[in-house]
This record gives sequence, C-alpha cells and structure tokens, in this order.
Amino acid sequence: MKTMATQLALLMRLGQRRSNMRLLVRFSIVLILFFGVYSVLFHMLMLYEGRQYSWITGFYWTLTTMSTLGFGDITFTSDMGRFFSVVVLLSGIIFLLIMLPFTFIQFFYAPWLEEQNKARAPRAVPESISGHLIFTHFDAVTVNLVQKLGQYGIDYVILNAELQNALDLHDQGYQVVVGDLDDPETYRRLNIDRAAMVVVMNDDVASTNIIFTIRETNAGVVIVTNADADDSLDILALAGSTHVLQFTKMLGQALARRVHGVSMKANVVGRFDQLLIAEAPAMRTWLQGKTLAESRLREVAGVTVVGIWEQGQFRIPGPQSQIGESTVLVLAGTEAQLDRFDRSIGGSTEEAANNAPVIVLGGGRVGMAVADTLRAREIDFRVVEKKTGIASLDPRFIQGSAADLDVLVKAGFHETPSVIITTHDDNLNIYLTIYCRRLRPDVQIISRASLDRNINTLHRAGANLVMSFSSLVTATILNLLHPQKMLMLSEGLNVFRTALNPKLENRALLNIQIRENTGCSVVAVKRRDELIINPDPAIVLEHGDELVLIGSAGSEKMFVEKYAAPVQASP
Repeated sequence: MKTMATQLALLMRLGQRRSNMRLLVRFSIVLILFFGVYSVLFHMLMLYEGRQYSWITGFYWTLTTMSTLGFGDITFTSDMGRFFSVVVLLSGIIFLLIMLPFTFIQFFYAPWLEEQNKARAPRAVPESISGHLIFTHFDAVTVNLVQKLGQYGIDYVILNAELQNALDLHDQGYQVVVGDLDDPETYRRLNIDRAAMVVVMNDDVASTNIIFTIRETNAGVVIVTNADADDSLDILALAGSTHVLQFTKMLGQALARRVHGVSMKANVVGRFDQLLIAEAPAMRTWLQGKTLAESRLREVAGVTVVGIWEQGQFRIPGPQSQIGESTVLVLAGTEAQLDRFDRSIGGSTEEAANNAPVIVLGGGRVGMAVADTLRAREIDFRVVEKKTGIASLDPRFIQGSAADLDVLVKAGFHETPSVIITTHDDNLNIYLTIYCRRLRPDVQIISRASLDRNINTLHRAGANLVMSFSSLVTATILNLLHPQKMLMLSEGLNVFRTALNPKLENRALLNIQIRENTGCSVVAVKRRDELIINPDPAIVLEHGDELVLIGSAGSEKMFVEKYAAPVQASP
C-alpha cells in the first residue's frame, strides 16, 4: 500500500504536473470560499430568524448540508432560510458528490493506478537471461510459438509498445516487456547481445525500422522476418534481416506439394543432414492393399516406413499395418534410396492422373502460391476465385463462387484427383470441405487452417490433410533456431536428435524397443562423423552415439521422459 507521501511524489512526476496542480489548487480555493460564504450567510439568516449560533456550528451546518448528510438538528423556519438550504444542498451535490470524486480520481487515483500498472509491466528482462527469443509482434502465430518454446524449455520475451496491451499479456502469463519498438535502448534492456533470435512479424514498413534499430545495437543477432510483398524482400534484407521469408508463399508451396494422385513419387518434406524425410501416397500403386511386412520396402528400396498418415492422423506403423487407398507413407532414407523407391512405384499411373486438373479454391496469396507451384511442376490446375480482377489473370482461373456446383463442374470437379482449399477464413474452409466431401467422397481434400484450434474440425469435416499457417511459421523458426537439432515436418510430426543415454550403451537397438515403449522411430544413428541412416535393428549402440528419431509431439515427450540423456534434458 502506497503512503500519501508516495502518492504525491508519483503525482509530481507526471508530465503535466504543473497544470494539474494549478487546477487542483483552484478547485480547493473555490470549495473553501463556498464554505466560508455559506457559513457567513448561515449566521446572517439565523440572526434574521432571532437565533444565534457559534462559528463552529455554522461550519458544521454547512458541511452536513453540502455533503447531503442533513442530520436535521439545525433547520431554518423562514422561506428565505429554506431557499438558502436548497442552494447549499444543490451546490454540495455538484461540488462534493460530483466534482470532488472526479478531482480525486483525476489527480490522485488515476496517476497512482497508472504508476502501479507501469510498475507491474516489466521494462527489462533479468540480467541472467540468455539464449532467448524476442518477439516484436503478438498474434496467433506467437501464441503457438510460445507454447512450443515452453516444451523445449526455451526462454522468450514479447516486446509491446502499448502499456495496456502489455499488462493484458502479463496478466495472461506471458513474458512481456514494455518499450518502444524503434528505440535502441529498448533492445539493450532485452539483453539483445545474448539473445538467440529476434522474430519480427510486423508489417513490412514497421519491420524495416525495427530491424534497422536492432542492427544499431547488435550486428550479429539472428533476425527472422516475414515479408508480405515481393518488393520488400530486398529492402528487409538490406535493413539487416538474417532470414527474410514469405510464409504465405511457403504455405501455398507446401499445400501444392501434398497433392496425391498426380505424381506417385515420394515428396521430400524435410531434410536432416543426409537423411531425407518424404511422403508417398499409396493410392493406385502396387502397395495398396498390402501390409507393411508384405511390401518389403526396406529390401526393395532401402527406405524405412517411419510413419503413416491416415485420414489426417499420424501413427507409428507395425509390420501388420494395412496400406489402404488413403494411406500416405512417411519414408526415411537417402536420396538414392528414395530414387529406388520412385522407380519401384513406376510412372504409369502418373500420366493417367495428369489428365484431370487439380482444383484450387481461392485466389489469394496462398492460392496464387499453390498455382505457381503446380505450374512449375507442370501439373494442370484450375483456380476458382470470386473476384473478377484475379480471375482474369490466367485462362485457368475461373470466376465464381466455390460453393456453386456449376462453377465446380466447369473447373472439372468430377474428374479432379485433389481439391486444395486456401481461403484465410476457417469457417469458409470448413464449409467448403464438408461440401466437397459430400459431392466427392473419393477426392483428396487439402485445406489451410489459419487457427490451430480448427485443425481437428477440418479433419472431421473430411479434409485428408490440413496445414496450419501458425504451425508452418513455428516449424520454420524452430528449425532455424536449432538447425540439425530438431525438425518439425508437419502437424504433430517432429524429427529430433539426442545424445545417447549412458544406460543404453552397449545394447542392441532391437532390444531397447524404443518404438514400442515411446512411439518414436530411430531413423539414424550418428557415430562420430558418420550418419548411419535406417540402421539395422541389430546395431549395438556405443558411447558417444547420437540418435535421430521421428515421432509425434507426444511420442517425443515420452522418449525424453524415459530415455533422454541427462545433459539433454533442457535444450
């Protein structure tokens, strides 16, 4: 609790303290004059009525009447006295019940509350903090990133220039600091020299100023920036950004790469040193209808099936896992092994599938990126877009509503192998997913999600694959933060490297049963300078080995709890 002296000291520190004090003194003088004048008039009117009271009694009557307490022990009997009482009462209501509380709030309580709020919102990070991430913008992407950083024990701080916004975030449990985004001193108070990365997701113009300001204080910190416009790529790089990325384009490219039924080849979705992680659809291949053991893929191509996507759900396969029409295999192997896999699949189905165009619903930035990627892969496509200006850019763009069946038929909906839904409105994406699934139960539906909470809803609506913008950004930034340490591939699928726990040394990989106990698959063993990809289950682990594993977020957590080396407990 602040003392009155402290409150007055806080008041005196305000920028407009002189003006405020003048107003406060004027109000006090007016109030004292009213008390004095009313007390004198009280005595005069009482003498007029033939009564006499002391000056203390006069002040007492004036105060009780103006404050509307009105004890009633002293009253006037004449009309003039009663009229005077009404005047005193009304002026008391105005001055004591309206103006006085307002004055107190304006000049005492509000400044005190503001100083209290400023004291609650940190202005700097602890001196001991290091290896942390600094965010200059807060949105749904930041929320997702913060949650992931918490899983890996990585510190962060959110910089916010607005005091109230910062307090709201602080009350929600976020690590936040108040400061101007274009003030070099702000970043010094954030320990910029010991920060691991700064993530700048503001608009292009503001980001340029922020990056330039950061470079004034530190020339070496890693800065990751999003560029909304193509023209901003060079400008942001010149300002000093280490990595300038266009996440909307990256999302469009990722959506286009997931198209199945157009190319049966394995699609590389991640690289971990010499290890490649790829996805391959089983639709219309010799794999369809077989179990994993019957496919003998390890003997045929040398690749290892480390996971299976089935109707949007990732699971670790077993020897008797059935490969169906909608199954997507997650493969681990070298480039040569994946080439052998592609040759084993053959290209006869590809030509048949290429006759029907892929349909893209939405011609925004993500939709345009999908179209550009499909065009580069020489895959025929149709884009359905409401706006006539966008629809006139290319003969393969069709103007109309995606909910109009005639428009979809014109785009080749009944023959298309895949529909990609790219709008930024999750409600519309859910609506279109249900609509397309009802019209074509067999078509592959790939949808974009702006918010992570709608991913499961889109899967339930019928989407085969959902890609989230915030998850894409999170995966990219984490991969840049710890290259060759962890790799997020897609929703809920991570590749990570960990030192070998001493209790696993001199034991065969087969006997440890990591997959059975945790759900993670060992895809490589790093031994000195050699990366042993898809190691033989009989391999004996040695001191100094590192394991490269793949699994869901839950599987990774289980592995860390059960097998992680003590030194790797906190990244």
